[in-house]
Amino acid sequence: MAVVRFLRAAGHSLVIFDTRENPPNAEQVRREFPHVHCEFGQWDESLLQQADEIVVSPGVSITLPALQRAHDKGINLIGDIQLFVRYAQAPIIAITGSNAKSTVTTLVGEMARAAGKNVAVGGNLGTPVLELLSDQVELYILELSSFQLETTRQLGAAVACILNVSADHLDRYPNLPAYHAAKQRIYQGAKHMVAHRAEPLTHPLVARGTQLSFFGGAADFGTVGLVQHEGEEWLADELEPLLPVSALHIVGGHNVSNALAALAIGKAAGFARAPMLAALREFKGLAHRCQWVARHKEVDYYNDSKGTNVGATLAAITGLDRAPAKLVVILGGEGKDADFGPLRNAIAQSARAVVLIGHDAELIALVLEGTVSVERAVTLPEAVKRAAQLAQPGDAVLLSPACASFDMFSDYQERGQVFCQAVEEVTCG
Repeated sequence: MAVVRFLRAAGHSLVIFDTRENPPNAEQVRREFPHVHCEFGQWDESLLQQADEIVVSPGVSITLPALQRAHDKGINLIGDIQLFVRYAQAPIIAITGSNAKSTVTTLVGEMARAAGKNVAVGGNLGTPVLELLSDQVELYILELSSFQLETTRQLGAAVACILNVSADHLDRYPNLPAYHAAKQRIYQGAKHMVAHRAEPLTHPLVARGTQLSFFGGAADFGTVGLVQHEGEEWLADELEPLLPVSALHIVGGHNVSNALAALAIGKAAGFARAPMLAALREFKGLAHRCQWVARHKEVDYYNDSKGTNVGATLAAITGLDRAPAKLVVILGGEGKDADFGPLRNAIAQSARAVVLIGHDAELIALVLEGTVSVERAVTLPEAVKRAAQLAQPGDAVLLSPACASFDMFSDYQERGQVFCQAVEEVTCG
């Protein structure tokens, strides 16, 4: 809808194509754009091939045969990000990763505002990029998905960062290298690249002629990392201590890494240090991302519904590990053809029990066989009740499904809201 509005306002003639017979916004399209021709369901490919350019939704793979035939005829396939780049007059900070990109994008946005910048934040997060365009904006901070990057060439970001890469969306990509290649497109034309020191898949394949800096792990020259200072762990710029980890509101090792990433990105963008540290002290995290919900009978409840892949769930489990106490983890949903194997050791080490829900519950059960107690629930509220019964004082109940939500919910937000409501019923009942 944002693309259609933008192209119409710019005076372009266009046709809307959708593979679905009755798309969710069909009536709104017809009401708002009565003179725009729509092809829903079966397409007239001869009409598609008359296009000068095709703007492809991130939700549609460019490997779709009709799109490939159009591409073979020399028609350019782009996405909303590439369209945005043509018109954006201010510098861009671009952030991607399998996990944590929404948290880091939001945090960098808060740092920019604290530094006095007129900033616009969006992309895969919140506002579509074409609705951000304004002559008043001094800096754009964009969260970008691999789907958006597929159709983006020469992004030319002032700062570009890949936070992490773990297996995800393997129902869309044939293998991890193909997914990794899509992520790497964020670095095309970047003036400054920021990568995770300990994760080689985040490192640019070609970095000649650009600046490159790192975050994560022990601080070192060229790295925003951690140092021991005054008897505790501190965030540090190279070897200079900046802020104790204990001053952060966001909890867990993965959130410490997020804070380091945001500092490294802000430093690369030229933000002053004081407002960055002030933003870090104030930031309380995002809903559905390891969000503390309640404490009842000495058990904490955490909503990590945004944990839609194995890497995100591993980060949540590791970050909340509270040995000798344990976690009761709620897993399951639409697995997107993921390999759940990496969960086995983390669950064996940190969990007291697992409660499974959703489409791929049995696939996860097979992987976890012989580790901890594994139970099933038909609904998420039922899973919360059972998890509460299994947890012991000092434990935490964690919803971090390692799966998409679409088998049971409209999106991860709805799943998280249902979890929070179920926790309220358990703790208030």
